[in-house]
Amino acid sequence: MASIVDTAKNGAQSLKKVIFASSSGTMIEWYDFYIFGSLATTISGKFYNTGTEVGDIIAWLATFAIGFIVRPFGAVFFGRIGDLIGRKFTFLVTMSIMGLATFAVGLLPTRETLGDFAGIILITLRILQGLALGGEYGGAATYIAEHTPPGKRGFYTSWIQTTATLGLFLSLGVILATRLIVGTEDFGAWGWRVPFLVSIFLIAISIWIRLSLRESPLFQKLKDTKTVSKNPLKESFANPYNLKWVALALFGATMGQGVVWYTGQFYALFYLQKIFGVTLVDSNVIIGVALLLATPFFIFFGWLSDKIGRKKIMMAGMFLAVVTYYPIYGLMAAFAPTDPGQYFLFDYIGYNMPALMALIFIQVIYVTMVYGPIAAFLVELFPTKIRYTSMSLPYHIGNGVFGGLVPIFGLALINSTGNNFAGLWWPMGVASICFVVGMLFVKETKDVDITDASTSISMMGQVAGEKAKAALSGSPVKE
Repeated sequence: MASIVDTAKNGAQSLKKVIFASSSGTMIEWYDFYIFGSLATTISGKFYNTGTEVGDIIAWLATFAIGFIVRPFGAVFFGRIGDLIGRKFTFLVTMSIMGLATFAVGLLPTRETLGDFAGIILITLRILQGLALGGEYGGAATYIAEHTPPGKRGFYTSWIQTTATLGLFLSLGVILATRLIVGTEDFGAWGWRVPFLVSIFLIAISIWIRLSLRESPLFQKLKDTKTVSKNPLKESFANPYNLKWVALALFGATMGQGVVWYTGQFYALFYLQKIFGVTLVDSNVIIGVALLLATPFFIFFGWLSDKIGRKKIMMAGMFLAVVTYYPIYGLMAAFAPTDPGQYFLFDYIGYNMPALMALIFIQVIYVTMVYGPIAAFLVELFPTKIRYTSMSLPYHIGNGVFGGLVPIFGLALINSTGNNFAGLWWPMGVASICFVVGMLFVKETKDVDITDASTSISMMGQVAGEKAKAALSGSPVKE
């Protein structure tokens, strides 16, 4: 049987090109998104004046969180466009919005010039970033998946799963390099703008690459046969059978994946800097090395999910995170530069960068387990005509709301309880709930044929439900 991917006689575009163009663009969008969070401790006071350093950071993290909170709205808005018009057009639009908003942050005057308006404009730009990212991931993941052959969807889509980590790694690298080049004083004065400004060149390159792509073959088939959804929102969320799987995708997969993802990467960086007192340079090096070493495991677990299933790997990652976070952060406290005064299982030992790298590495391994297979899992839940819309919403609620609020909830819990480990309660609680729901109600998806709408998990549920209703009413059952 001919593959849906490229062959010489049908002239389809190279799968390698599809993966590279989609992944590189998504990586750059994540870079744009994360330089904002990575610079919290450096420039929060330039846009907010709450009276205390911690208050300024909380205000900055709240602005950072706004970008996560609006991501589901971006998922719905751009998901609908993606299912109506096409995948390629939509992720070109989202990338352009993200790039321009990030560039504008680099040009934005601080509160010394604009007063409170500086913070208001910053929040507006952050909202645009969140909306754009809400539409980007679903498009890129769907686009790659709709080009891949059966049995390799987890492996190929896992490449795009590396982009968030690589984007964070790139952001840390650019920030560190800029700081080393211009010096600490100039970086605090104006050098922090450089990482925002250089993103415009990265965006331009990625848009140029993506312009050469064609529409995905599965969506093009819908257009050719005039079977594109007329109302993706209604078909996704007003249909109780499809809505059931949207909800299960959220409560049985993506919200747990989201909190594990943000705890193991961004929140770990925040803990190193603010709770354990690791310097900006050392903390970035620790996170960067751990990310670099762990990133290949996204591909590994994506590949493994093609062999043994998506669900087993994702649930295992959540379970391990819940049962080991406290011991891991107890050891991190033991290896902090100065005695933190609070311990769990381990007494204070002394500063040890390699040990901290190893502990972050373990957390990122959990990230790769929950995140590596998730794109393939979400794609296989829904039929092509509403796939972009249906998969984007649970993904971005899980990541944007549940995951994105990890830092702000964590800091609030630490401040209110005085317990340095209280920040872990939110991710551990959310991951625990998701593990239970996922184990009990979520089905394995790896053998779904996404070229046939009737074999998607949500559509099979609808057909079974309609047959059951017909049998109860005595009506003929449609085959």
